[in-house]
Amino acid sequence: MLNKIVTNFAKKEFARALQFTEGEHPELPPCSDGKQRLLYIHIPFCEELCPYCSFHRVAFTEAAGRSYFPALAREIKLYKQKGYSFNGLYVGGGTPTVLIDELAEIIKKARESFSLKEVSVETNPNHLTSQNIKILQQAGVNRLSVGVQTFNDELLQKIGRYEKYGSGAAIAEKLRETMGSFATLNADMIFNFPGQTEQLLNDDLNILLNLNMEQITFYPLMVSDFARKLMRETMGEVNLRQEKKLYRLIVRRLENGYKSASAWCFSRKTDEKPMIDEYVVDYDEYAGLGSGAIGYINGVCYANTFDIAGYVSTLQQDKLPLQASRRFNLQDQKRYDFLMKLFSTRMNVETLEAKYGGKFLKSLGKEMLAFELAGALRYFPPNLYLTLRGRYLWVIIMREFFIAVNNFRDYCRSRAGIF
Repeated sequence: MLNKIVTNFAKKEFARALQFTEGEHPELPPCSDGKQRLLYIHIPFCEELCPYCSFHRVAFTEAAGRSYFPALAREIKLYKQKGYSFNGLYVGGGTPTVLIDELAEIIKKARESFSLKEVSVETNPNHLTSQNIKILQQAGVNRLSVGVQTFNDELLQKIGRYEKYGSGAAIAEKLRETMGSFATLNADMIFNFPGQTEQLLNDDLNILLNLNMEQITFYPLMVSDFARKLMRETMGEVNLRQEKKLYRLIVRRLENGYKSASAWCFSRKTDEKPMIDEYVVDYDEYAGLGSGAIGYINGVCYANTFDIAGYVSTLQQDKLPLQASRRFNLQDQKRYDFLMKLFSTRMNVETLEAKYGGKFLKSLGKEMLAFELAGALRYFPPNLYLTLRGRYLWVIIMREFFIAVNNFRDYCRSRAGIF
């Protein structure tokens, strides 16, 4: 009952929060505050369009890719001219490594423009070649996140990844060969596929543990309303009733050898704070560059145009390709920080009290009371921690957050004529 209440509440709140207004573009004024932000770059091209994926992605053609990357370089230049500084870079997609030479140039451009301390790139198993790995190493990539999803061949076939990316055994071998090439190698997994049993999930966990993966991210299946209809036709109905059971299995199997970098990311690193896929946890603000990228700066959440041709042509005029925005009021900003920071399973209360003039927790009394009564929180100054029960509640909350984002993406993609 509690899980259902949290799901419905989160769904309603995030739908409200992501009611962007088209035409009201944030100006992104010149910035000289020196605040360290994350630079997110989106590469929307994929060789294979998976039915469960709700990210902004289109079928790859080399011609489109070759025109896209120069536009990215122009966008980086515009942020540099406005005075923004970034100390981290995350390149997501799509599949960022579809044109590895162009990607290397973009990373070089970002490094020349900003003092980057960490660079994370997403890829797919078929791109784990010795040549690609060498290029990424030379580009200064610290963390490589590989989209695995599952090692089960039957599931890989159902989600359209088997023919392009190989069998589960072949993917596992590629991961084994890549281990040690980067400071962090992350395996991106998904749980709660239709038809995925505890045994199938256990099999995936066995492979990951045998590989001794440095980092594992286990996303719950998070599909937009549109993608859910497609999955119903190809794989069957998504069953949220088994999600908690599968999540508890993941935690139980990984809790001895890994620490929680977030509610669904597990890391073997103990001497440092690892970079993770959910950069919204570690960075208060982030700029979104690339077609369909979403950013959050100075209380404004904004999205670039999802029309790739429009994205390129706008930047050829040295204009930012902004499509929609939403300004969060102060209370929404506090809720955002509360949810995102606690997603890391711990939140430094003193830091946020200082940020909001000593009125952070006091203004979130209802939220705090609800989660305390649910047994989700424990306070050991200066940090607020999620309990095991709280960690699953945050999985629900963040699942609904990303579903709301995915629904927004689908709306924008339909407006751009991509569907």
